[in-house]
Amino acid sequence: MTNTWILGRIGEKPDGNVPRGSVHLAGAVICPSDEDSKTFTVNCASGDMLKLRAQDARARQEWVNGLRAVAESHTKAISVHNPPLPPREHLAVLDAMGSVRTQLQQTEQADAALCRVIESSGGKCFTDPNLLLLKATSAASLHCLFQCLHILQRNQHQQARTGFVTDDD
Repeated sequence: MTNTWILGRIGEKPDGNVPRGSVHLAGAVICPSDEDSKTFTVNCASGDMLKLRAQDARARQEWVNGLRAVAESHTKAISVHNPPLPPREHLAVLDAMGSVRTQLQQTEQADAALCRVIESSGGKCFTDPNLLLLKATSAASLHCLFQCLHILQRNQHQQARTGFVTDDD
């Protein structure tokens, strides 16, 4: 499922029929160029870009149409046997959720360390109202943040399954 080409000047017969290169066209985008009526580009899914020139405007359109048809055919053939990858936005959300989860785990460890310090200080510090308030506020804030993360994850999962955003009131 690749396209091969033989490099040569117009009207010149290349030495043998040895291909000079090849590209996979599945997922490729083929676009006529604005520069002139003969050139067009092939932007491959791999990131490779080819700038090609046809003999004239009509030949360019034939090449563009033909390459687009092949690219679409190859893309469909691949998609039949392979499940689609999640969109980049979905991956970005999953990455952000993972970062939030990691940060919350670090915060949870810091909260546990704070509680140990307060509880191990004994005496007057153990019953100091400001320290007890700090400990309670830290625990409550952490609990709320974990609940928020859970709600976001549930909404994101629901959106990924259905394509719709749910509203949790």
